[in-house]
Amino acid sequence: MSKRGFQCLALVALVAAGAGGAAADYSYPIAGLTPYERPVGAPVITQFNKDATWYTQALHGVDRPYPSSLGFLENQGAWHTPFNRPGAPSPYDIRGWYQN
Repeated sequence: MSKRGFQCLALVALVAAGAGGAAADYSYPIAGLTPYERPVGAPVITQFNKDATWYTQALHGVDRPYPSSLGFLENQGAWHTPFNRPGAPSPYDIRGWYQN
């Protein structure tokens, strides 16, 4: 098979594999043409309390005195941040998330 034929076969296989995927869930509102507007009926976080448990999790593996660069935690809301979740395992685990 020629290189061009192999490329065409690979493309057809890729398209066919994508066509058999799971159906989309349209029960949740989609922003559509106005992604800057919050969809009507979308959930809203009205209160986010950062208690001692939250700070313990967020500062896991960081020694005192805490560097001033962690001041962003004071403004951290309920949105996702990779800072307070385990990252890559050893040897990249500089904060000790995966230690027993």
